[in-house]
Amino acid sequence: APGAERFVGRSPGLRAVLTQLAQVAPTSATVLLLGESGTGKELAANTIHAGSPRAGHPFIKINCAALPEGLIESELFGHEKGAFTGAVGMRKGRFEAADGGTLFLDEIGELAVSTQVKLLRVLQEQEFERLGGMETRKVDVRVVAAGARRRGDGRVGAPTSRNLEQMVKDGLFRRDLYYRLNVFPVSMPPLRERQGDIPLLVENFLEKYGHKIGKRGLRVAPEAEALLLAHSWPGNIRELENVIERAVILTTDGLIRPDLLPPAMQAPCALCSLRGTLPDALEQLERQLITEALQEHRGNMGHAAQALGISERVMGLRMRKFGLGYKAFRRGAP
Repeated sequence: APGAERFVGRSPGLRAVLTQLAQVAPTSATVLLLGESGTGKELAANTIHAGSPRAGHPFIKINCAALPEGLIESELFGHEKGAFTGAVGMRKGRFEAADGGTLFLDEIGELAVSTQVKLLRVLQEQEFERLGGMETRKVDVRVVAAGARRRGDGRVGAPTSRNLEQMVKDGLFRRDLYYRLNVFPVSMPPLRERQGDIPLLVENFLEKYGHKIGKRGLRVAPEAEALLLAHSWPGNIRELENVIERAVILTTDGLIRPDLLPPAMQAPCALCSLRGTLPDALEQLERQLITEALQEHRGNMGHAAQALGISERVMGLRMRKFGLGYKAFRRGAP
């Protein structure tokens, strides 16, 4: 689909998404984009619009969580003069602005139930009234919906479909609207499932932000790349982009080192400091794991051996090999 070239990566999950977008874009089907925050849902909506017969018409987006409940209906459907306090004149809403094109509704789960009723009518009948108005207006708008609602534990939620399904059960989201939106669901994979795409994304962001501030030939140190690959990326691509933008600003010699990454990403990594031949690296790793196990178990060789899945005899041999004494660990120092 046109616009798909803006996606960066070659992972199987991304290729599957691009195939689905190419299939649904030429149709008039309503699309529900599922996924965590920062996975590229807005870019996917843009790609759908660009690959559709509506490409020459407006692409309008609105974040349903960004506006107070009292204003969202006015934003979507517009209002007449005097419809409410502060309505000093007539104003068209996003549906009218998107007539003939595509309307992207992000964080759809944040809509109040009263607004959901009006949205369902527009989806089914392609008609609505402005707030404070009596005239029924017809529009021809394709809707793409998305969002990652926050769960009760405060973390960014699971894919939108599961959130909306639970909201339907809880009576917070209309079942008929959910089925009307879920005509063609597309799941956007989180970045942790696209690890092979991380170096490509990093390269893309280095070029993007290096160009903006006039820095050329930017590169990433192997130790920093190891930290980037090991990170779980709860904020997905948006988090990665912010991390790289910060590092590009901070670097003075064009090299992105671990100290230029956020402090939370600079925690010791067992694989990041390994050097030399494979036997040398394995020996370094073995010593590090044994040292950490002894530290954790305060020098108790038996418990440390059990934690590592080896016998106490083998543990003793390894400790002698590396010159590690259990008494030092009992004092809390290696």
